[in-house]
Amino acid sequence: MMTSNSVYTLHFLEIKGDESKNILAPHSLVNTLSCIDKILNRRSIRKYKKESVPEEVKKKILEAGRQAPSAANRQPWHFVVCDDKVVLEKLAKGKWCQFIKDSAFTVIGVSVPFDETSRRWGVVDVTIALQNMVLAAEVQGIGSCWIGDFIEEDVKKTLSIPVEATVVALLPFGIPDEQPGPRTKKPLRELIHLNKW
Repeated sequence: MMTSNSVYTLHFLEIKGDESKNILAPHSLVNTLSCIDKILNRRSIRKYKKESVPEEVKKKILEAGRQAPSAANRQPWHFVVCDDKVVLEKLAKGKWCQFIKDSAFTVIGVSVPFDETSRRWGVVDVTIALQNMVLAAEVQGIGSCWIGDFIEEDVKKTLSIPVEATVVALLPFGIPDEQPGPRTKKPLRELIHLNKW
């Protein structure tokens, strides 16, 4: 029985072919912190060790994105996974994203709408999927950072992304080589409105 004091960490999946299975298990081998602790303590990581991310860990990150909810289950997302150092260098041209070149791999989240629902909600859906990946990485000890500093047409050209698609964000991942401290956040009382504004 799970009590309020139980420490649980989400094992996102076990992969067998194209199948996945979600498991909520106690005493994770990945981390002894609970998922909520990991979420609350997550920091954006911009420095990575020169080490690759194990393939099974990467699969779990990507599977967490695939399992994300989307409007009417349209799943309008595609993810370009880039670990080619030459290509990563090309993606790292912005002022605020030069560390992309040092990532173990970077995921480019792309919305490809195909009907009214996916056109309206595609960017939101892809964002949700990418955040799933961020959290799946965090609970496995992998750092990440949201990147919006890119020229969409350049990214499309570099990665041969279709013209009709929308590049939502770039997410570099890697084994952290820094431990940033907490950032100042607005208190809940300034953000939460009960029943009305």
